Amino acid sequence: QVQLVESGGGLVQAGGSLRLSCTASLRTFSSFTMGWFRQAPGKEREFVAAISSGGRVKSYADAVKGRFTISRDNAKNSVYLQMNTLKPEDTAVYYCAASPNGSRRSASDYTYWGQGTQVTVSS
Repeated sequence: QVQLVESGGGLVQAGGSLRLSCTASLRTFSSFTMGWFRQAPGKEREFVAAISSGGRVKSYADAVKGRFTISRDNAKNSVYLQMNTLKPEDTAVYYCAASPNGSRRSASDYTYWGQGTQVTVSS
């Protein structure tokens, strides 16, 4: 059974930083596009960032561009999201996800999902 496990969430003040990690039990992890999504209370799940299987192609939502950085380590079956200059509107549950397709921004393109980690940014 495939598992994606996120960690690194927590409570931080506005302007602070957090680094999320996600480790996947995918035997062919290096062939998957990895993405981060988030869902705030009462809102739909939204795309945050994605990274191609080899790590060379990255894409970001406009709301996080310049503040968040996605990276991956295929040797560790892991993907990361460095979040800087956090804002209260970044508060959400953050999910990592794996897609067998190329870099995608739609949640429906992702096959495997983690359970999520809460990020709360206080003002």
